Amino acid sequence: MSDQVNYPKHYLKGRIEVHDFILDQKFGWDAGHVVKYISRYRDKGGLEDLLKAQWYLNSLIRRYKDESESALLADGPICPAPK
Repeated sequence: MSDQVNYPKHYLKGRIEVHDFILDQKFGWDAGHVVKYISRYRDKGGLEDLLKAQWYLNSLIRRYKDESESALLADGPICPAPK
């Protein structure tokens, strides 16, 4: 039986888990969600996940336009681990 909470199939494509990639690259909230939804859209949410990725990308673009380059590098807090 697969563990859909800790190791869902839609995040286990390729050689590295999406969560580990997001943390390794130090993506923040918006960018991390873009990567997450793009990574899983074919196996889970389809168009809904693409629209979610688009929403987070638009949020990141708005912040990019509104903030200085140095403030954007932090991209907000690193995605926290689920509790």
